[in-house]
Amino acid sequence: MNSVQVAGRSDKVVLVTGAGSGIGAAVARKLAGARGLVLADRDLAAAEHVAAPLANARAAEVDVSDPDRVDWLVAGIERDYGGLDVVVHAAGVDDPQAKQWIADAWEAGRPPEVTAALDVRSWRRVLGVNLDGTFHVLRAAVRVMVPRRSGAVVVVGSSSAFDAPAGYPHYSASKAGVHALAQAVAKEVVPFGVRVNVVAPGPTETGMAARTPDALRRAFSESGGGAYATPEEIADVALFLAGEGASNLAGSVVLANGGRFTV
Repeated sequence: MNSVQVAGRSDKVVLVTGAGSGIGAAVARKLAGARGLVLADRDLAAAEHVAAPLANARAAEVDVSDPDRVDWLVAGIERDYGGLDVVVHAAGVDDPQAKQWIADAWEAGRPPEVTAALDVRSWRRVLGVNLDGTFHVLRAAVRVMVPRRSGAVVVVGSSSAFDAPAGYPHYSASKAGVHALAQAVAKEVVPFGVRVNVVAPGPTETGMAARTPDALRRAFSESGGGAYATPEEIADVALFLAGEGASNLAGSVVLANGGRFTV
């Protein structure tokens, strides 16, 4: 899939969050050739590594859970490039400790017991990055796009919002909130020429997957889940949603899980 066609010509200014790895990095690589390409990640070195070989790309250190930092980032893009055309928001976190508890329970042949042991700090971390961070990015983006009556935002959600895996309440809740938030904002801004859509991946070979205990990966395989998606496969869906070919899509949640389940 040609990156210029997906981005809607090389005159676009694009922001990718979570661009230092996984789906965000795959999206960024497919956007080589955009007029302006800003790769944001809380790991600046990782974002710089992805940006280095890409034309017109620059990296920025941003934790999306910090609203002031997100506003600073988008204000700088508007100042330097004169606007912002596309945002792909791929930044997010999981909870490796909860995954380990689930894996231990599966190997022991018992149901997981996570909620009672889940501390407030872990809850707030996952909700703060995944849900609050999405609000911060959406708010900053529409502040720039609505006055210009143009723009596309794609948010990376999760299939976990639908199947709500046992023992993963905070992650599932955060992604369900992301979907509802994006859809509500989509209805609000579509009259102003701005489209917001969601891609909801199933298990994907990212850094998060690398931290998934082997027991959980075996459980997924034995349940008929099939192979994990590649980041590039999910990136293609995200860039379709951002592109001109999806001009009639707004508020959609595209389930990209290889047919593991449907809704």
